[in-house]
Amino acid sequence: MTERRIVRIAMNGVTGRMGYRQHLVRSLLALREQGGLDLGDGTTLWPEPVLVGRREHVLKAMADQHGLTEWSTELDAVLADPSIDIYFDAQVTSAREEAIGKAIAAGKHIYTEKPTATGLAGALGLARLAREAGVKHGVVQDKLFLPGLLKLRRLIDGGFFGRILSVRGEFGYWVFEGDWQSAQRPSWNYRREDGGGIVVDMFPHWEYVLHELFGRVTSVTAHTATHIPRRWDEHGEPYAATADDAAYGIFQLEGGAVAQINSSWAVRVNRDELVEFQVDGTEGSAVAGLRNCRVQHRGSTPKPVWNPDLPATEEFRSQWQEVPDNDVFDNGFKAQWELFLRHVVLDEPYHWDLLAGARGVQLAELGLRSCAEGRRLDVPEIAL
Repeated sequence: MTERRIVRIAMNGVTGRMGYRQHLVRSLLALREQGGLDLGDGTTLWPEPVLVGRREHVLKAMADQHGLTEWSTELDAVLADPSIDIYFDAQVTSAREEAIGKAIAAGKHIYTEKPTATGLAGALGLARLAREAGVKHGVVQDKLFLPGLLKLRRLIDGGFFGRILSVRGEFGYWVFEGDWQSAQRPSWNYRREDGGGIVVDMFPHWEYVLHELFGRVTSVTAHTATHIPRRWDEHGEPYAATADDAAYGIFQLEGGAVAQINSSWAVRVNRDELVEFQVDGTEGSAVAGLRNCRVQHRGSTPKPVWNPDLPATEEFRSQWQEVPDNDVFDNGFKAQWELFLRHVVLDEPYHWDLLAGARGVQLAELGLRSCAEGRRLDVPEIAL
């Protein structure tokens, strides 16, 4: 007979877009819909979310909609509850460090969105506090679990590329200003004083993607811009955009490869997916997105000739081969939640921790400084 083990999770900031859609609905509620997480030992883990936020009516409506019974606007009271096992944070960045610190002091295991703090000192401080408290901790690094990047990892592990030479990434889309069409992102994203900016949002992603797949980032050169200086908030009021909405980065990687990644909320999409990475190696190349991955091997590489006087006769995109799925890919956020829950309950290995999160904060901090100082900066290794 299967035994059900309940794990109670305080979910702070779940009324936001990412916290609600990806973490609550498509991760924890999806786990409940499938009957819980099978631990393989006759035990099923049953996640019990406790919704936390500032807007009481929104929390109550959300709980009612999904058949949940527990919600609160009092974080301190929730953390004081000894039955709470895990604290999850998807708040705005500026509120995260203090809340996680309180949760660690209360002895809760920590799972959090990134960036984990507004600066490296704060991020490292949280990692040290968690280590000293002996709590388990994890940071969301969802892009590693996307089907396109899982296929890319398969190619790397299989030696498809030979020696990897370069990585080129393109991310972004047009976020409407909010005057004649509503914006797809909350207005705080465009106010630096509220923790906004595409560097602090996306450079932590690029750090773990590059680190995990290609090698540690050893130096960064970045240029940032605020292409759209005036936007309109959720109430239709104009405001000055004080944070960067585009960043153009060059990253030197351990082992010699170079990565160039453009990130922008002021670009119109002319590619197959909202993010794509092209990897070029001595033996082959690949272009990976959120779901798909295409390859071109050395033996099938065409031989283009530059001739600006004649129109191109080759269909370059048709010369690439699609990588098959060869597997069933679950939602990336849910997949990482499952690994973290197994880490908490079964003590299985898990290395996407608060120190890994601090590396992302470090890269964002150095990227902004690189732009301000107009120079390349080394990225030193960090440790506790």
